Amino acid sequence: MYLEFLKACLVGLAIAAPVGPIGLLCIRRTLTLGAGIGIASGLGAAVADGTYGLLAALGLSFSGILESHGDMMRLGSGLLLLILGGRIFYHGLTSSLSSPEPSANASPKVATGLLAFGSTYLLTIANPATFLSFVAMISALSEGLGSSIWGPYILVLGVFTGSALWWFFLVGLVSKLRHVLSPLFMKGIDLFSGLLLLGWGGWMAVKTLFVLF
Repeated sequence: MYLEFLKACLVGLAIAAPVGPIGLLCIRRTLTLGAGIGIASGLGAAVADGTYGLLAALGLSFSGILESHGDMMRLGSGLLLLILGGRIFYHGLTSSLSSPEPSANASPKVATGLLAFGSTYLLTIANPATFLSFVAMISALSEGLGSSIWGPYILVLGVFTGSALWWFFLVGLVSKLRHVLSPLFMKGIDLFSGLLLLGWGGWMAVKTLFVLF
């Protein structure tokens, strides 16, 4: 049982580690808003992974719903990336070079953390492929758990733990650099990450629109 839990943790690490839109958002928010907001962003993705994993463990099949609404979910995710990317890029264009932390006090920490958590949760949950990958993962790892009814839930907990550990590690690493980077470099991060998110979101939206129409 413990060995399978560790395997699931490694799966969670493998799912979370590749740098994509969520990783980019987490890094940018850690640099500009602090470690707490970065962790909230990462945990939003980890909880979304856990949500899909739990549904797969419960044996709830949403294949029909995903087949009929998957394109709309991907379109929504692309549009959300466009909004976030546009805001970040605009912030990079208008931010001052006189302050190393231009947005640190822009809004209350609790509200900002909830928004950060919610946005990454929605971006992750809007990817139907996540659920299908968890169905395959739990099916494969469950072979080593015999007939234990708690086995699939232990695997879900392991995946969530591995994913969360990655986000804590990434935020801790990036936060070490936060106070030594120049305002010009921070401005460049906003412009670069904003453009990448706009590109990701635009590609997802256009590709989905071609499928729909």
